Amino acid sequence: MAKQYHKLVRDKIPAIITAGGGGCRVETLEQQAFIRALEEKLSEELAEYLESRSLEELADLQEVIRALVAARGEGWEELERLRLEKREKRGGFDRRLLLLEVTP
Repeated sequence: MAKQYHKLVRDKIPAIITAGGGGCRVETLEQQAFIRALEEKLSEELAEYLESRSLEELADLQEVIRALVAARGEGWEELERLRLEKREKRGGFDRRLLLLEVTP
């Protein structure tokens, strides 16, 4: 009996499966379903990173983020512009600050 997945995979995975002697069925998602699947994949990859703390999982997160930006019709440059704008206004995380409390 075939194992069921129903999850988004990288483009070369079906060829890797068939090259290894297996078979698989895939479908191409419509745009909105693709965005939802990418959002689910983002959550999955974040959980894997939090479990392993590996640089490889961070790379997977970045790949999913890049695909999500493109699927939404935006450019990586726009995301970077927004990141830099926010960094300019609010700073980064270079100083490792943990907010403990705020008084009125």
